[in-house]
Amino acid sequence: MKPRERILAALSHEEPDRCPMQISFTPEFAERLRADLQVKGQRVHNPHGGGNTYELERALGEDMLLTSVGWANSYYQQVGPYVDEWGVGWDAQPYETPFGTGHYTEIVAHPLADDRAILSYTPPDPNRPELYTEAARVVREFKDEYWIVGVTVTTIFETAWALRGLQQMLIDFVENPDLADAILDIPYRYHLTAAKKLVELGVDMIWIGDDVGAQNGMLISPRHWRRFLKPRMANFISELKALNPAIKVAYHSDGNILPIIPELIEVGVDILNPIQPACMDPAEIKRQFGDRLCFWGSIDEQHTLPYGTPEDVRQEVLLRLRTIGKGGGLIIGPTHHVQLDTPMENFWAMVNTIRETAYRDL
Repeated sequence: MKPRERILAALSHEEPDRCPMQISFTPEFAERLRADLQVKGQRVHNPHGGGNTYELERALGEDMLLTSVGWANSYYQQVGPYVDEWGVGWDAQPYETPFGTGHYTEIVAHPLADDRAILSYTPPDPNRPELYTEAARVVREFKDEYWIVGVTVTTIFETAWALRGLQQMLIDFVENPDLADAILDIPYRYHLTAAKKLVELGVDMIWIGDDVGAQNGMLISPRHWRRFLKPRMANFISELKALNPAIKVAYHSDGNILPIIPELIEVGVDILNPIQPACMDPAEIKRQFGDRLCFWGSIDEQHTLPYGTPEDVRQEVLLRLRTIGKGGGLIIGPTHHVQLDTPMENFWAMVNTIRETAYRDL
């Protein structure tokens, strides 16, 4: 099967020849993988796909290609302090692994920390043609073979709190909801414009979402999610599906978001990502919602990939295929970008088990 045929079968709740796969990497792991594969082409890499040559993804036999427009592209811009086009300040924080030093960029300054700053704030323009050059190329060159995903993650809440500051944003939800609404509308309008343009360009799926889950429960209360995020998401999705009723919408949130999954289905989400097994039981999520949702992710990036053995990884992949993957409905992959601390033998145990396991053999 072609990769896009494999995805289409899975999203139709059918079992394709094998489970479709999507994997992304931090820049440092991508360098290790490039060396391991002896890929000598262009070295452009972005975990969300912007500016990517897709050499690594295609060499692995992945089934989806991701192209991103929005604030999430501000991650990983450089090692060292910088200010992105939204006015958010960043700095790189090193971390040590057995395979070298990696860097994560962390937010250090919020342009709307002062209440008065919103009066003069001008966000970036989502209508700039150059933002969509990459997406147009990906659709033009790869859509015949691959499932193309337009990425507008950090859609509302995450970009808003990056502008305001997380603590102050949460305080605003209670003490100043009108100001919270005004700030939330900034990324909402931007990413809706971007997502609509991506749909018009011909992507197969839009990936939206915000991290609203923590390890053991919601990061914000379901009540506040319903007040501030649910109505915006409902309109966001309805506008996309009005443009193209066949468009699929994937929603991302790390952590345990079990209390809101029925309402995600209600507002039109088709695929839930990443189904962190350390936070929610993938098999139970499949049992409760598998007739109404598809799933993307489910391989543990917190424990199994970095700290397990290759056999641990292999067994986890097989468990996911036999449970959450049963009857189709799964795009399998890690629950986050593969980190620098992942042993290469574990990575290949994951990839090879996925590629070599036919549904008929499970």
